[in-house]
Amino acid sequence: MTQRSTDLLISIVASAVSLLLSWPYWRDFEAWPESQLAWYLYFAVGFVLAVYVFMVFIGSLRELFEHEAPGHEFDEER
Repeated sequence: MTQRSTDLLISIVASAVSLLLSWPYWRDFEAWPESQLAWYLYFAVGFVLAVYVFMVFIGSLRELFEHEAPGHEFDEER
């Protein structure tokens, strides 16, 4: 499994957990709107955005740790 597909898998799992935690069932459907289609669309768009945000975060974190790796402390870009 490549690094990019691993990041995607982690992002999808993290987004799915976030989706399940925010589902109205856990709040006794107090905030359920008139249109269930609008609610499903809201969750679908939120899921896609969450996957993107998690992937950007993981990529940024990986780059940060690569710059802090041993051997990079004396590298100077000129």
